[in-house]
Amino acid sequence: MRCTDRTRSEDAGRPAGGSPVHLDAAFKADAPNRYEALRRQGPVHRAELYPGLYGWLVVDYDLAREALTHPALLKDPSPAADALAAADFVLNKPGVGLGGHMLEADGQDHTRLRRLVSGVFTPHRTAGLAPRVRQIAEDLIDAMASRGTADLVESFTAPLPMTVIAELLSIPDEHRARFRLWSRKALDTAAEDHRSSVAGLHGLVRRLIDEKRARPQDDLISALVGARDEDDGRLTDEELVGTCILMVIAGHDTTVNLLGNALLGLLRDPAQLRLLEGTPDLIPGAVEEFLRYDSSVEVASHRYAARDLELGGHFIPRGSIVGIALWSANRDAPMPAGEAPSVLDVSRPAARHLAFGHGIHHCLGAPLARLEATTGLEVLLRRIPGLEAAVPLDEIDWIPSGMIRGPLSLPVRYGPVLPRG
Repeated sequence: MRCTDRTRSEDAGRPAGGSPVHLDAAFKADAPNRYEALRRQGPVHRAELYPGLYGWLVVDYDLAREALTHPALLKDPSPAADALAAADFVLNKPGVGLGGHMLEADGQDHTRLRRLVSGVFTPHRTAGLAPRVRQIAEDLIDAMASRGTADLVESFTAPLPMTVIAELLSIPDEHRARFRLWSRKALDTAAEDHRSSVAGLHGLVRRLIDEKRARPQDDLISALVGARDEDDGRLTDEELVGTCILMVIAGHDTTVNLLGNALLGLLRDPAQLRLLEGTPDLIPGAVEEFLRYDSSVEVASHRYAARDLELGGHFIPRGSIVGIALWSANRDAPMPAGEAPSVLDVSRPAARHLAFGHGIHHCLGAPLARLEATTGLEVLLRRIPGLEAAVPLDEIDWIPSGMIRGPLSLPVRYGPVLPRG
């Protein structure tokens, strides 16, 4: 164990490995090399986790697993209130930001909030969505030109999970484009319109809640509105808004980028692409490898030190903010002897990863993400064999900041599109 409680240390506040790491656009564009260098230096480093907000970044697999379940690393931001206020950190602010949901809760509050939404994301109910997910994927391919070029992010990887979550939550068509835009910008923490996007998303969710209150439907948001209005002890107004925002963002942004990262990895390695095209039975296992190899959640949502502790050999004072780099941890995951974690292998059995987290905050939507990724890749690779990159892959632009990793666009050449069936 490298996470132990501690009250004092000689290295309090001393940067790990030199100057703080800046998770800026240059870092994210070169993430494989940057994280590898950090892991060589040590398992935890001082870092700027958000513009103007400094803390600690865990980069290796073993320490990440420990930190994700450490009893002194909690979601309650109270010990870090001064630092969060100084940086004007809005993402975890109930009432104005994206807080108030189960990812920002501990203990009984977390259990209560998770239970309220767990029914819709059970493996059984998710399996029941499979025919509709497949139909959406097929429809998106039908809407593409029979041959030529396309941006797969705009034509496929973004609309597939957005349509699924919008139908699951009964989000009206007129709101979907704004949900997609504002949720992406809300997670791009260095964007000029980051704060206005957070505010826009918050306002749009409140408007949607009002619509559901006036005209309830058979969906999860209507059920949550009912829980709020009929039993005040189950859900506060801030929790209602925060939970709805979480479902919209977590229900599609992570899968958009899981698909985008997977396809980019295949375009970088045509032999792996041909292997999946010729052996579609490998796709479910390949999704686990994509989750490990290029995780869409680069850094987990913040933890806050509820008391002094030691983490990876460094003293972490109470009130410190800790980010856990799931992407880096997955590149450090245990491998069979002789296998390299830096290599994509879609035939790798039982890839181990932390892409969905670990412990009580393990992603509730993991079954849905797996279904969408598996189905989306199967449909796309079956109907559009021989995909090729339409631009040099080192020119692909990445999401420049925030906790999500993925390509902003994915231009490809293709053709012909094959018929369904």
